[in-house]
Amino acid sequence: MYDLESLKKGQVVLIDKPLAWTSFDVVNKMRYAILKKYQLKKFKVGHAGTLDPLATGLLLICVGKATKTINTFQNLDKEYTGTFWLGATTPSYDRETAIDQHFETDHITPELIIDTAKKFTGRQKQFPPMFSAIKKNGKKLYEHARKGETVDIAPREIEIKEFEILAVNLPKVDFRVKVSKGTYIRSLAYDFGKALNSGGFLWSLRRTKIGNFNVDRAVSHQTWIKHLNNET
Repeated sequence: MYDLESLKKGQVVLIDKPLAWTSFDVVNKMRYAILKKYQLKKFKVGHAGTLDPLATGLLLICVGKATKTINTFQNLDKEYTGTFWLGATTPSYDRETAIDQHFETDHITPELIIDTAKKFTGRQKQFPPMFSAIKKNGKKLYEHARKGETVDIAPREIEIKEFEILAVNLPKVDFRVKVSKGTYIRSLAYDFGKALNSGGFLWSLRRTKIGNFNVDRAVSHQTWIKHLNNET
């Protein structure tokens, strides 16, 4: 399964990304393992859709000639589960940065949360977070943000196909969402808090599906490397 010829022909590996790792951390670890095992100087490995360091879950790693199909996978719908924290905001819209504002939550009921979630389904315009890798004036937005620079950001058209509230234990709200390419769940957390006349940021996030690929069939990158090296 993991001989050099099959790797060259191309494989799509389902990896369960751990917390605090970047997507490129996983790619680099897996590429290094291939280079080391087969004494190579270079080998193509890439991922089909970034996960933030504070997110866990499904990462599609394309190996060998499968890297040519990355764009196809990036266009697939994605499903996530996670938790919003209501009553506060952060500049990054998640826990990467500290809380900058607090808001009232006494008026928020489970019924209001469920009704508000229904209003978010469908095609819409969404502003990406300032702390993102989208480029503006030749620099990534997070580079502008970390310097305190303000830049105009154009909204993007996205589609929220399913948005389900799983549990309400204020200030935390558990959810499941299915979205189109380009949707930022961090922005959804911020916009959701705003729609509730409060604030919100993303507390935790796990990607469970990409198209028909399911995290239930994924392995850790450590497990994959052990299989590559025929270790038990």
